[in-house]
Amino acid sequence: MTADDAPSVAARDDLAGVVDLFEWLTRAELSRALAELAFKQRAAVDEAAIASAIDVAVAEYALVPAPPEALSESGATPDAVAPPDADAAAATGGSSDHLALAVGPAAFPSLPADAEDLPHILDVPDRSVDRETLSTAVLDRLSADAVAAIKSGDAGRLETLADVTYDIEAWAPVDASDIRDRIVAETESR
Repeated sequence: MTADDAPSVAARDDLAGVVDLFEWLTRAELSRALAELAFKQRAAVDEAAIASAIDVAVAEYALVPAPPEALSESGATPDAVAPPDADAAAATGGSSDHLALAVGPAAFPSLPADAEDLPHILDVPDRSVDRETLSTAVLDRLSADAVAAIKSGDAGRLETLADVTYDIEAWAPVDASDIRDRIVAETESR
């Protein structure tokens, strides 16, 4: 995948569509899936563009770090699903290759060309995500991100997070009004 191909192959909703095929993927698995798509489309693989696209999707809540307790896969115990460093990476929104990613509240999953072949290409067992546990983790992350954006005075980030407060309420049975009210109060006071 080249940087020029990034919008068509690695658009955040396309990334979410690829993850949605499997319920959840690690960053490394998602990177491999995108590399496979680039190969099928006869494009060069640009690992930096793939990593950047994943980072953007995570920052914009199209993909969300999933805590190990929200994940399951056929034939695996919860401890075997995620490596020990996945907890720390999930808590920080980090970029560990082992970080499990699920479809987030800001995504409208779509499938890029040839993505329907990925389940036959990648050796990934059947997986599922506990949406209640995931939504609690995402709400906690949203709150922490809002506090960080308020402290840093990042108006653009606050605008993005305000939108996510509406998205998350449509995505899961959670109430983000306290976070939204704090963001609105902060932006109106500037």
